[in-house]
Amino acid sequence: MKRLLITGAAGGVGREMRKRLAGMADILRLSDIADLGDAAPNEELVTCDLGDEAAVLDLVAGCDGILHLGGVSVERSFSQILNGNIQGVYNLYEAARAHGMPRIIFASSNHVVGFQPQDAHLGADCAMKPDGLYGVSKCFGEAMASMYHSKFGQETAIVRIGSCFEKPLNHRMLATWFSVDDFVGLIEAVFRAPRLGCPVIWGVSDNDHAWWDNSAGRYLGWVAKDNSAAYLAHIESTQSRPAADDPVSIWQGGAFTQDPIFKD
Repeated sequence: MKRLLITGAAGGVGREMRKRLAGMADILRLSDIADLGDAAPNEELVTCDLGDEAAVLDLVAGCDGILHLGGVSVERSFSQILNGNIQGVYNLYEAARAHGMPRIIFASSNHVVGFQPQDAHLGADCAMKPDGLYGVSKCFGEAMASMYHSKFGQETAIVRIGSCFEKPLNHRMLATWFSVDDFVGLIEAVFRAPRLGCPVIWGVSDNDHAWWDNSAGRYLGWVAKDNSAAYLAHIESTQSRPAADDPVSIWQGGAFTQDPIFKD
């Protein structure tokens, strides 16, 4: 690619992808409302509020691919989620439509199914059961991606990210962990695929303990390599398991299922 846009590039996952994807395109265009620091020789830094339609239109111009990590990534008030995750997603898809429909990786979330029980094994076509306003916003984003694909042919990989950290941090993450290396491998597979369409892909590593079936995305040629089992002994020795009747042990969304509706 000549130019790859990464939105939300100042966030935790965005900072990792800024480093890991530097060789994927001639230029990385990095966007956020937070400080992005100094630009490397192959970087363009753009401060952009995703809720600003004109700014997003300019942001997408000249890009061959988009990794959309931007927006609110935790439970917040509806007004905050509305701007970044709902208005922002609409702005992004309209900007992509205006600029040749570059392929998009949309960072969705496991929280679209947060009120699914942990004893369920889910495919890509399972019912959405969001666990909060954040999860609802990701349901909206997935619906936008689907509609723009059906109506205009815009290709998007909808990636329902589990827990993308250096290593799993608790018992729940033994099921949801998505290593940074595996995410990079998925990104590479999505952008090299001759045909993408609009698949739903579970953003999860090859964990022994798993809730999600990724067989629907196998045509991309991506196979996760890491396994949270490597961290099982450490987690078992350093943390107590939550009680069986704790919502953290019952629902796939874990603690998000207990969050209140935040007000401004």
